[in-house]
Amino acid sequence: MQFCDECGSMMHADGDVMVCSNCGHEQDRDAASEADYVTTDAQDEGDVIETTENADDEGKPTAEVICEECGNDEAWYTIKQTGAADEPPTRFFKCTECGHRWREYN
Repeated sequence: MQFCDECGSMMHADGDVMVCSNCGHEQDRDAASEADYVTTDAQDEGDVIETTENADDEGKPTAEVICEECGNDEAWYTIKQTGAADEPPTRFFKCTECGHRWREYN
């Protein structure tokens, strides 16, 4: 990622130059090689957590919470930001025993 020397905004590539998205200032691309940049091209899906109803839940974190359906005291959970950035995230639970799903707002 390259930032504008004039205004500090993020720049985008346009051929062999970088162009500021804010003020239009152009400058040469950094001399850094492509190997110095992180891309998602080589990313594998090994660390993706499935959240479908029939997903294999191994590897998901667990929490000690009581399931309303069966009384089990353990559930897998995921955390997602469902509201504004200044609001706490929502935790989604799935019971490790019966598969019941629910959410918790902090």
